[in-house]
Amino acid sequence: MLRALFALSLLLAVPMSALIAAAAQTEAETVRVALNSSEGAIVIELEAKRAPITTSNFLRYVDQKRFDGMSIYRATRVVPGFGLIQGGVRNDPKRVLPPIAHEPTSQTGLSHKDGTISMARNAPGTASGDFFITIGDIPSMDADPSQRGDNLGFAAFGHVVEGMEIVRRILEVPTSPTEGEGAMKGQLLAPPVRILTARRVN
Repeated sequence: MLRALFALSLLLAVPMSALIAAAAQTEAETVRVALNSSEGAIVIELEAKRAPITTSNFLRYVDQKRFDGMSIYRATRVVPGFGLIQGGVRNDPKRVLPPIAHEPTSQTGLSHKDGTISMARNAPGTASGDFFITIGDIPSMDADPSQRGDNLGFAAFGHVVEGMEIVRRILEVPTSPTEGEGAMKGQLLAPPVRILTARRVN
């Protein structure tokens, strides 16, 4: 079943060659993006060389201003000061782009450490325009080929270089006890934190 889902995800995904070509246009190994939110600015350094597909996808959303006016809408608090926040376009049909091929951490060499930005997904190859930032090291989100089933983890592609205090503040924003379904129930921010703009930093 998982193999079938993986094959389907590749059929639906944006052509890998196109994304790699777009990332190759940037000579720098990393690219910085500022997420300007209603809580303050978060600057993220993206790994354009190590995770070219995922970085190129994120930069398309940035350059086309698809994140502008969207939100950081979820906070998963495992214990105080530890968890993740999630934001993006939430499958808004006017904003979302086709999903991309999955870049596991076993391929990129990255890991889910404190301040890592990574792509939200269902099956591998379904990530599109939603991302999360970790608060604390969460290596369980890395790919682990020794595990059965879906062992590809999440696609880490950068880390916060400025504004980690904003990320930690957002983690503590109150959540609705009733909104959300499944794993998200009780984790949706009330109200969400607005993403005012997302722009490359020269």
